[in-house]
Amino acid sequence: MDKVLPSAAEAVADIGDGASIAVGGFGLCGVPFTLIDALYERGSSELSIVSNNCGTIGRGLGRLLDAGRITRAMGSYVGENKELARRYLSGEIELELVPQGTLSERLRAGGCGIPAFYTPAGVGTLVAEGGLPWRYGPDGDVVVASPPKEVREFGGRSYVLEESVRTDFALVRAVRGDRHGNLVFDKAARNFNPLCAMAARTAIAEVEELVDFLDPDDVHLPGIFVRRVVALTPEQAADKPIEKRTVSEAAAASEKAQRPSSRSGK
Repeated sequence: MDKVLPSAAEAVADIGDGASIAVGGFGLCGVPFTLIDALYERGSSELSIVSNNCGTIGRGLGRLLDAGRITRAMGSYVGENKELARRYLSGEIELELVPQGTLSERLRAGGCGIPAFYTPAGVGTLVAEGGLPWRYGPDGDVVVASPPKEVREFGGRSYVLEESVRTDFALVRAVRGDRHGNLVFDKAARNFNPLCAMAARTAIAEVEELVDFLDPDDVHLPGIFVRRVVALTPEQAADKPIEKRTVSEAAAASEKAQRPSSRSGK
């Protein structure tokens, strides 16, 4: 089955208002920028997002957040996005913070048809006992808080019951993919991408390189989990911003030496 669509706009055309979307990426690594930008251009709003974090200001999911298109987010890390923190504390967005390993397993379980599982992460905290602020009111009061979760003992140790996650759509990015939707991810860019695709009823993948054949032993995510594929242009594939650029002292000195002098006549 050929799952390739000619454009990102066509791939996200049926993502309407109120959709739930799992989005791959960690910081700005492995983020499906092109699909997110296409969704931004489509104008969909009141979105419920499941992602490790919510991008940065102006990039990735940050574009949708800045435009007020996201009403609820589930993630592990508020990160460097001060706009997300501002919207959360002012009651403009509902935010469910989840331990990172628990979030990944909730996505994986959803893709495997497992409705819930027990984990020791969060036992003895508000994660299990309930009361974590999900949404604040305009006056700073908590208007929506997390509910308490079931806790059981196995082998003398306590575990909390966590429900799996399923979403309407997923947006993911892979380094290579074929026309059947089989995907290969590049090193750390693998992060949450396979798990998000598994958890979605309709997973959409942007691929940096579209190939005719992938060795089955190289496939990280089989095409059974992917409904649509969009091939990126070379310019789109090369768009990989760095959240915090750090260089060695030698490299910094070399860059400084190569800059044109601001003195007159130089």
